[in-house]
Amino acid sequence: MTKLTMNRRTVLGVGIGAGVAMLAMPHVLRAQDKSLKVGVYGGYFKNSFDKNIFPEFTKATGIAVESIAEPTGEAWLVQMQQAAQAGQAPADVSMMSQVAMRKGQATELWAPLDIAKIKNSSNLLERFINKYPDGRVAGIGAVSWFITLVTNTDVYKEAPTSWTALWDPANADKLGLLALVSNSFLLDVTAKTYFGGAQALDTEENILKVFAKLAELKPNVRLWYRDEAQFEQALKSGEIPMGQYYHDVTGLAAADGQPVRSTFPKEGGIQDAGSWALSKASKKTEEAHIFIDYMCQPSVQAVLSRKVGTSPTVKRETTDLNEKEFAAVSSDIEPIIPHYDMYTSKADWLNEKWTEMIAG
Repeated sequence: MTKLTMNRRTVLGVGIGAGVAMLAMPHVLRAQDKSLKVGVYGGYFKNSFDKNIFPEFTKATGIAVESIAEPTGEAWLVQMQQAAQAGQAPADVSMMSQVAMRKGQATELWAPLDIAKIKNSSNLLERFINKYPDGRVAGIGAVSWFITLVTNTDVYKEAPTSWTALWDPANADKLGLLALVSNSFLLDVTAKTYFGGAQALDTEENILKVFAKLAELKPNVRLWYRDEAQFEQALKSGEIPMGQYYHDVTGLAAADGQPVRSTFPKEGGIQDAGSWALSKASKKTEEAHIFIDYMCQPSVQAVLSRKVGTSPTVKRETTDLNEKEFAAVSSDIEPIIPHYDMYTSKADWLNEKWTEMIAG
């Protein structure tokens, strides 16, 4: 169960083209006048939407959904851009990562959304509304999730309280950390923990100082992982008893009786998110607005938390999630929000410095 949950982030829809993926919901009522093609992350994530979300949306609106598994990484963004140039939309609405959202904005790939037609967007936290530089709305927060500080409870009887534990000499050769600058967000963690926040990442000179501080934890790292299942197994066994991992997956493992815990450090967990974006080539503008408005309902966000394990993009008080349900997917501690614009505009330079100073 826990391994499957990860598929929404690693997007295991490799090799699934849009044409094949459209067959994913054979029960779609194709005779209906109104329909919408919706791209979502593959695997467990898509299966959960097919089972728990899309049928209810169709029941409420009469709009049939053809769900499409988005392929790995930013390949979907490239597919969408190429198709749009030919006036085609492999999906009308797609769930996009924050970096992909910004890259799409740079080429005006996303049709601006009319916020007046998405009345439930008033429930959203402000950070989950993506905007073009001129203020037009480019995307609306679909789901979010957290990366937190995780430990093996057999090895660490007391939970750590701060990200500074990653630098503690007592934790030499005990850490498992995500292997890429663009998915670990460890620059953001270092900036928040030691330099006062995201403003420390505003210039290359300052970013290099953050890199230098981050490099100080290297003796503590046993594994820079790309395969999440590899670290999850090592965490459970105690072989690699501390690191960064997904809060919801760790909670599921703990509920299964595994000796693991997820902690929101005092500096906050890392909150990442996917946004709904409308292709400029889509001819389903009306249906897309109805869909996005529906997904912004607190009741639907609560279903996502319970059934898919995502954190609400709406204000907590608008949902009916109880304390235990909310804690399973989120925290009241102010989160660390990745400096997405930096990862977009300085991607090559950051990868070069990451290899040189951290993972090389």
